[in-house]
Amino acid sequence: MHFRLFQIATFLIAVNALSACATAQNGLETTCQPAVSMKSQQLYGNWAVRFDHPPAGLPERATMRLQRHAEFSESLAGTVSRDLGPAAGTPAIAGHAAEAALAGDLDEGMLLLDESSDKISITGTWNGEMQPGSCGRVYQGRWKDTSASAAPDAADVAFTLTRLPSF
Repeated sequence: MHFRLFQIATFLIAVNALSACATAQNGLETTCQPAVSMKSQQLYGNWAVRFDHPPAGLPERATMRLQRHAEFSESLAGTVSRDLGPAAGTPAIAGHAAEAALAGDLDEGMLLLDESSDKISITGTWNGEMQPGSCGRVYQGRWKDTSASAAPDAADVAFTLTRLPSF
């Protein structure tokens, strides 16, 4: 009899714990700040980038670092780094360098970045949105190759940015 009561008590404790975890998780989702309220400084840090079907010569994965723009405090600056393999020692492949400069803004929840492989011309554009429930840790959007070597009708490339943990 005591063993059966112990089993029931253990079961009820487990159900209560699971219910508390579910409530906490739901509470986290509802406490996320709306995308339109996000500020650029909330994006400072390192991000993993995944491209869906990038143009020839560019990898599917990259890393991005975002920080405060040196001249415009409400804007973003940074870099996107791609492993171009054996071509990494050359100035550019398919119009893109292994590391390109970024500059842009977070405007009404939209992440808008210009990319420059030569720090002179825009070689790519990024337009993304915070994913619902991600609390600013995941952005998805479209990247456009605007380099001199891009085809005039080059398709936009879907991307996902995922915040990397800071140490």
